[in-house]
Amino acid sequence: MDVNQLKLLQCFAVGFFVNILMMSALSATEDIRPTFTHRPHILECNKSVLQLEMEKCGERFKTDMDEVDPQNWCNLTYFISQYHFFSACTEQNAERIGCFWPNPVVEHYIINIHKQFFSNCTVKSVVWGDPSEDTVTVLILIPVFLTLAMVALVVWCSKRSDILA
Repeated sequence: MDVNQLKLLQCFAVGFFVNILMMSALSATEDIRPTFTHRPHILECNKSVLQLEMEKCGERFKTDMDEVDPQNWCNLTYFISQYHFFSACTEQNAERIGCFWPNPVVEHYIINIHKQFFSNCTVKSVVWGDPSEDTVTVLILIPVFLTLAMVALVVWCSKRSDILA
């Protein structure tokens, strides 16, 4: 028995034992589905209550933002924790009330908060230019040469299959 046959036998044995271990935990005779003795209570989204809860989250966010210098309102590092709390508050309250998050009510409120605090935060647009011809040439030639090298390697290996086997 040579080394390759021994490795093949080891792989087969390991695969066999892994298969036995996996299948023993997933027996078809066992019912692993959860059983409900009663139908779970499904809440219906109450948009007016949701709006009130969003206003509570917004008031807390406004109070927190009062502590941040307005010149730093466009720099997320100054108010990331306040914004995280606001976002988590809207999500938790929406789910508690039985509404999806985000939904139109929440999105509308968040947009209004953004308009109030972040309307002056404009992103400077970056003007993209074409790369130089040298850059384009290099980016084209690298995959071409790699493809040729891979083809040459496959042909060389196929010719040497009698030696490698």
